[in-house]
Amino acid sequence: MRKSAIILLFLLAVVLSAAVAFIVSVNFGKAEKHEILLQIADIDEFPTDLTFMGEPVPLNNFDTRESLDRELQVNRMWHSQTILLLKRANRYFPVIEPILKVNNVPDDLKYIAVIESQLTNAVSPSGAKGFWQMLQATAGDFGLEVNDDVDERYNLEKSTIAAIRYFKRMKDRYGSWTMAAAAYNIGMGNLSKLIDIQETNNYYDLVLGEETERYVFRALAVKQIFENPQKYGFDIPTGNLYKPLPYTTVEVDTTIENIADFARSQNINYKMLKVLNPWLRSNKLPNKKHKKYYIKLLDPKFRKIEFAEQDALQPEDIELKVGN
Repeated sequence: MRKSAIILLFLLAVVLSAAVAFIVSVNFGKAEKHEILLQIADIDEFPTDLTFMGEPVPLNNFDTRESLDRELQVNRMWHSQTILLLKRANRYFPVIEPILKVNNVPDDLKYIAVIESQLTNAVSPSGAKGFWQMLQATAGDFGLEVNDDVDERYNLEKSTIAAIRYFKRMKDRYGSWTMAAAAYNIGMGNLSKLIDIQETNNYYDLVLGEETERYVFRALAVKQIFENPQKYGFDIPTGNLYKPLPYTTVEVDTTIENIADFARSQNINYKMLKVLNPWLRSNKLPNKKHKKYYIKLLDPKFRKIEFAEQDALQPEDIELKVGN
């Protein structure tokens, strides 16, 4: 009996020792992890001089500074998303940037596409589509074709031109690119009402809904991280960035009855044709008016990783310059 009691006490002591060791290790691990996270969260040098689309950001205002700090922290800590954005930007910024430049639009406008769609052909609950997240009515107003077979909101070059036209109109109306960005998010009618009520047309002095109040600061945070990725903890090897896709174009001014057959005739498969031409929304391209369309073709060999060192070809057949 005494022997059994001793064995039982010994086993109990072993179990208690193991439990104590586990609790200590877990708490130590949590403390260590917490310390690491605090180190990651600290920004060594907060921006002191910052512009958005060439316009100064009043970082001397505590609310402006704290709003930017919030978005910097969100984007720094959301590692998977920010890494993907940096990778995609390497592919798509070379398409967007020259279109902005030739139209004398500030280069920072590209960051609006980043925060709108994460540089994907996204679809919002309200029906806004493409990199620039345009509604169908807006797309039509600014020259994009939208129907069951063709939706040029998914054409990066043409939708960027439409976005430039839209931004220029809003800039002319409100006097600043920053306010144009706010209008892009909330709509010109809604923004005008708020201006009338609050008697100011300064974005940083307006009381706006949360999404619009965060809108420019989200773009600013992305700009800061993209321009200084290592400073904010993102050191992505060049070879891991998504490279521009080299392509040629073919002009089409007649109806295509079957996109799959057309792809085969161009020595490309259906999927790759759709990847490069997401604006083709069905398996046909009706064209009774003989409109000129330019379809991108990716050489099958460039689907392999060897395309990494190739430069993207600029489509010469797309008119990049727009009017006001």
